Amino acid sequence: MDSCLKIWSMKPQMRAYCLVGHKDAVMCVQFSPSGHLVASGSRDKTVCLWVPSVKGESTVFKAHTATVRSVHFSSDGQSLVTASDDKTIKVWTVHRQKFLFSLSQHINWVRCARFSPDGRLIASASDDKTVKLWDKTSRECIHSFCEHGGFANHVEFHPSGTCIAAAGTDKTVKVWDVRMNRLLQHYQVHTAAVNSLSFHPSGNYLITASNDSTLKILDLLEGRLLYTLHGHQGPATCVAFSRTGDFFASGGSDEQVMVWKTNFSAADYDGVLKTHKSGATVDGTHHRLPPEMDCGVHLKKTKSQDTGRNHERQEEDVHLADTLEHIIGQLDVLTQTVSILEQRLTLTENKLKEFLENQQKIIQNKEN
Repeated sequence: MDSCLKIWSMKPQMRAYCLVGHKDAVMCVQFSPSGHLVASGSRDKTVCLWVPSVKGESTVFKAHTATVRSVHFSSDGQSLVTASDDKTIKVWTVHRQKFLFSLSQHINWVRCARFSPDGRLIASASDDKTVKLWDKTSRECIHSFCEHGGFANHVEFHPSGTCIAAAGTDKTVKVWDVRMNRLLQHYQVHTAAVNSLSFHPSGNYLITASNDSTLKILDLLEGRLLYTLHGHQGPATCVAFSRTGDFFASGGSDEQVMVWKTNFSAADYDGVLKTHKSGATVDGTHHRLPPEMDCGVHLKKTKSQDTGRNHERQEEDVHLADTLEHIIGQLDVLTQTVSILEQRLTLTENKLKEFLENQQKIIQNKEN
């Protein structure tokens, strides 16, 4: 492995920035929400905060005592959370560029750590076979999910912040509700360890990368496998959707970075359901690009065309489409209802917390 970062431009014929500073292999990297900064973690035990430019200026954060496996910015870009083989999670301030505090209840390497969308929680995945939830304010572990049969490689928050998904060496992907702390969905679609996953910004899809060399797209609303994508010649080690969801990128042990174009972000869920019913399939086609933009892959749909459809079959399709549209309308209503209930639940929880705090103060005043 080399020890540099490369910042790729999606514009044709544009060369990549090569950022040099780490003294050992770079294990993780992420852009800040604004795109003005890049954070990276390395086997050299450091975290670097870069300005992505030709100069490649950086600030080095030192606090970990082993390989840094994960870096992640909070949604407001003000904080950075890192995870390391030293069994700790560390939180840093980006503006002041200082170490804030450490979380240390894992008993083995911590592979991944992520902020919740609202920045109040931190989720972490570890080789101790647990996924932990932390309260950032109290700095306490508020729950441990122990259902994985192997190491927990990766964890991500759903865009709504109400659930998390975790990938493990036991070939599974699990989705948990972080309010009720219960398992919502359990997927066994890979034939080897799952290394990485990413939620689509809509929250309706989840993409995974595995040692079986495939990427898989899961439909979370239907609870099933949607697409299997082949492209990497060896383990697929990482994958992530773009902020808009129009693209996703994957990396593998074959030293290839692939950029894929989604075919469902522009369509509504009605269109996706109709695609399922029409027997659509997906295959990936490679396009070799200049060395500085190593590999690009695009999804394309091929429809099975039945030229022998008679009038009766067409009428059935129309009825089916009408039924699906009705179901989708009902799903939208249910989704809005659940969102309203979640907001009310949050308000109730906040009021209850405030009441308990006031009661505690009253009791303390009486004791004094």
